[in-house]
Amino acid sequence: MSSGTEHEERFRRVYAVNFEPLLAYAMRRVEQPEDAADVVAETFLVAWRRSREMPPEAEARLWLHGVARRVLANHHRGGARRGRLGDRLQQRFRAALAVDPGSEVPERLTVRAALARLNELDREVLMLTFWEGLEPREVAVVLQVSPAAVRTRLSRARARLRDLIGDDLDSPGHVLDVMAVRAPEEGR
Repeated sequence: MSSGTEHEERFRRVYAVNFEPLLAYAMRRVEQPEDAADVVAETFLVAWRRSREMPPEAEARLWLHGVARRVLANHHRGGARRGRLGDRLQQRFRAALAVDPGSEVPERLTVRAALARLNELDREVLMLTFWEGLEPREVAVVLQVSPAAVRTRLSRARARLRDLIGDDLDSPGHVLDVMAVRAPEEGR
C-alpha cells in the first residue's frame, strides 16, 4: 500500500467483512459476551498494528482467526491467573481475619488501652515491630528515623507498656503472648 488512506480503507474493508464472524468465533469460546467483545477488539488492535503483514483481503479472514486464537489463549491463561490470584487473596484475607480477633479478646483490649496511653511514636514502634513483624531497620525506614533510635525507642516503649499492663503473670489483663513475641533479630 502506498498511501495512508489506501491502508486505512483496506483495514476498514477487512474489519467490516470479518467483525461478525470473529465475534461469533469468540462468543463460542468464552463464557461472557463482554469477554468475546474484548477478544475481537484485541484481535483487530493486533491486526491494525501488524496490518503491513496482513495477507491480501481474500486470505485476511484466516489470518485474523489465527490472531484471535492466540488472543483467546492469552485470555484463558490470564483468566486462570486471575482466578488463582483471587483464591490466594481470599485465603490471605481469611487468615488475616482469623489471626487477630483483637476486639473480641479482653486481654487484647487491655493491651490496646495501654498502647493508647503511650505517645504516638512509641505506640507506632511497638505496633510495627510486633503486630506488623517489621525489623528495627524496616521500622526506621517507615518512621524516617535511624535504626538506633528505633531500637532505643522500642526498648523504652516495651518498658513503659510493661509498667502500664503490669509484670505479674497472674494479674488479670496480662497475657504473655500479646506483646511478648520475640522481636526479629537484626544484624547491626
